[in-house]
Amino acid sequence: MSRTITILLLGALTLAAQARYDLVLKGGHVIDPKNGITQIMDVAIAGGKIARLAPDIPAAEAKQVARVAGLYVTPGLIDLHAHVYAGTGERAIAGDQSVYPDGFSFRTGVTTMVDAGSAGWRNFPDFKERVIDRARTRILALLNISGVGMAAKGENDPKDMDPAEAVKMARAHADLIVGMKIAHYGRADWLDVDRALEAARELDVPLMVDFGKLSGPRNLPTLLTEKLRAGDIYTHCYAGWRDELVEGKVNPAMIAARKRGVIFDLGHGGASFFWFVAVPASEQKFFPDSISTDLHTGSMNAGMKDLPNVMSKVLNLGVPLGDVIRMSTWSPARIIKRPALGHLDVGAEADITVLALERGKFGFLDSAGALRVGDRKLVAEMTIRKGAIVWDLNGRASVDWKVFPYRKPHRLPKSP
Repeated sequence: MSRTITILLLGALTLAAQARYDLVLKGGHVIDPKNGITQIMDVAIAGGKIARLAPDIPAAEAKQVARVAGLYVTPGLIDLHAHVYAGTGERAIAGDQSVYPDGFSFRTGVTTMVDAGSAGWRNFPDFKERVIDRARTRILALLNISGVGMAAKGENDPKDMDPAEAVKMARAHADLIVGMKIAHYGRADWLDVDRALEAARELDVPLMVDFGKLSGPRNLPTLLTEKLRAGDIYTHCYAGWRDELVEGKVNPAMIAARKRGVIFDLGHGGASFFWFVAVPASEQKFFPDSISTDLHTGSMNAGMKDLPNVMSKVLNLGVPLGDVIRMSTWSPARIIKRPALGHLDVGAEADITVLALERGKFGFLDSAGALRVGDRKLVAEMTIRKGAIVWDLNGRASVDWKVFPYRKPHRLPKSP
């Protein structure tokens, strides 16, 4: 080894030894809704944790620097309504219509996904082994009151809705299961809601309701003002299938339910977000408490696309950027009672999203394919999970190839 190379290597080792931080994000506009931060400052990461936020952290104190000036640095995005129970072989949400998380999450700025009822108390262990335990994305779950969840057998079998078994499963996996879920029930009774609420009360967790279509005595006012409790979640709030809009006005039951603490989640999906509902509701200042995708293969390839796209739609409906970030970070963390998530507290696990806010003329589609044009669009530039960069769209944390420290043969791919 030549003397010059030896000196360079020793210098690099000395700098690495002196570095206080593993990574510093420099020059970004930090938005941390929990802590009321919205200003340009640097964020330092060490040991997978948030180590420091300050106006100017010296680059020399970091092993790696990401240049994020002109971008927004936020807590890692939390998707409150997704479907990731893939690989079962079934032609259903619990199967072919779900999406393996890591191939979709990081490139869209998402660090935490809450699977919304794809699995029930019968098949949750399989979901955990098949997907959750193998994912780098943090996966939490709302447990379906139906034992088989959203499998091909469906969610309409009362004999498979067992609150005691659901409670047992949820307690066995309390670190992962954050609530209960019902969806797609087609019978003309309240059995699904009542049994899911029985389990949710016992567990002291929220219930998320995808109310399906109205049938018999099932109606929105009864659900929202008599059945659901404060903290329970009504998803698909801009859907229009269940009289969310009445004669051009937000259903009074929704306004009354919000006053008593019911949560309204966007849950875009493939058939649950329409401009003819979202626009008048927004004009009446009825905005969602949380922004989510209802991710599955149908929604991601249609109007929904990804969480930044859905956030952009809400932004273009007139919601300030800081509130859009809150609806996608700190709000869902609070809704699922996971206060360790959704913020940039020093000492918190370093889940961070860096967003670009593009300006121009952009087309946004609803679930019917109807177009509404907006002038702002959010794009995920970088995603950090547990302090490691897992997505870097434009190489903002990389070194130019002309000075990149190639070390043969270990850093080079094998020749074909």
